[in-house]
Amino acid sequence: MAPTLTPPTLTPPSTLSLKPGTGWDDAWRRALTAVPEAFQDDRVRNLWAGNWHADGRSLPATSPLDGTPVAGPPMLDPATAARAVRAGLDQHRAWRHTPLAERRARVTATLDALDAHRDLLALLLVWEIGKPWRLARADVDRAIDGVRWYVSGIERMVEGRAPLEGPVSNIASWNYPMSVLVHAMLVQVLAGNAVIAKTPTDGSVACLTLACALAAREGLPVTLVSGSGRELSAALVGSPEIGCVSFVGGRDTGAGIATAVTGLGKRHVLEQEGLNTWGVWEFGDWSSLATVIPKLFDYGKQRCTAYPRFVVQRSLFADFLDAYLPAVRSVRVGHPLAVGHPDDPLPDLDFGPLINAAKARELRDQVAQAVERGAVPLHEGTLRDASFPPGGSRDAYLAPLTLLGPPASSPLHHAEPFGPVDTIVLVDTEAELLAAMNASNGALVATLSTDDPATYARLAPQVRAFKVGHGTPRSRGDRDELFGGFGHAWRGAFVGGELLVHAVTTGADGERPPGNFPDYHQMP
Repeated sequence: MAPTLTPPTLTPPSTLSLKPGTGWDDAWRRALTAVPEAFQDDRVRNLWAGNWHADGRSLPATSPLDGTPVAGPPMLDPATAARAVRAGLDQHRAWRHTPLAERRARVTATLDALDAHRDLLALLLVWEIGKPWRLARADVDRAIDGVRWYVSGIERMVEGRAPLEGPVSNIASWNYPMSVLVHAMLVQVLAGNAVIAKTPTDGSVACLTLACALAAREGLPVTLVSGSGRELSAALVGSPEIGCVSFVGGRDTGAGIATAVTGLGKRHVLEQEGLNTWGVWEFGDWSSLATVIPKLFDYGKQRCTAYPRFVVQRSLFADFLDAYLPAVRSVRVGHPLAVGHPDDPLPDLDFGPLINAAKARELRDQVAQAVERGAVPLHEGTLRDASFPPGGSRDAYLAPLTLLGPPASSPLHHAEPFGPVDTIVLVDTEAELLAAMNASNGALVATLSTDDPATYARLAPQVRAFKVGHGTPRSRGDRDELFGGFGHAWRGAFVGGELLVHAVTTGADGERPPGNFPDYHQMP
């Protein structure tokens, strides 16, 4: 039988409690007061045809923080979703003729409203998807600040271009609802399109509902619906009314969407996961690496630009461990809203829970299976009782884990774990280094730590990642920084800067946008 890893329980009894005013009931009451049209008693409503509807079947949901019941998504049936898409087309046909000055004014008013509710949006994110307070606020701020940048330069970006013939359909994962999904929606609206978004089933429905309610109050053509991705795919992906599909998520779902949109000749932006790797070759600046290791655990590596794989030159392995192990032991995990005294600030954590208990259990099982098949455990973190208030479930929490040599039969060998599990692969030659860094046939980001700039310049172009850092982590980036992926990590148009606007507008006849398409790959 495979060994079973269970969350350890030790250390002295906790004296922590929830900071006053930060409970789920507090957040829910504030949301209800802020936008009563979008909520009904203990459930959220769907937004389509410019109105809020108490339709759909609300799924039960619990917070990953401690198992507290929270609002679940109101799941629409396919027929109602199709009606919502048709209504979205009506909104689009009107909005695409709205003067740019008016679009700018309405989007700016929405950003001001989001800023006024910044802390409430962040608190909802903490409860719904487990983000520590610092990271939740950063998610909100990046959305607001990023769209303000587009507002300031939109004239140049849309010059000589026109909105699409139909609305943009957005299907995104749960991990960055504000800085990825809401940010994209507002830029799409600014460019002259109506937008449709499906809430992620795993979390963030209340946060997105509040954000979209504030946008709708300012007259933006926003549709927000919930439902099964499989059941609503015909409406949100295949409907002829849809002008573009924007997707952020896993490869399996993304591959199905890619097949559908390619067959329909529909514009698309499909960001999918890849195994982002960090190579270490002919390197000696261990203090700089030790400094960055804890930062790589932000949000428990539940993001598409996380680095879960280190590819290390075998002769440097001992030095690597001397830098890595103390750094990973310093990673701060705990309950994001627990304080020792009511006046204390919220804890500054690297991460809290994973998205749900099922994900934590899946990773524990994958680690146990990998160890049974030959992987070597190098580090197994612990959850300190002193970092949690008494009572409540900790089933969604997982402390950092590190394995050496994941077997080829393990998902941890070739896929992104989307959790705080690092794997290390040792190599002896540059050819092995590159093969290991390209294990997933395309990635979004990668990094190579090497002391020699010439070595970096020679090897980096051979790494199949859109962005390759030299000893520093890369990310999606903001504002004018471009973003995309190679191989199976990305399909469709690249984004970032003016490319995000160009992806959802039409230019000259025969225009070929930079991107990764079935018939061509073109860099900006």
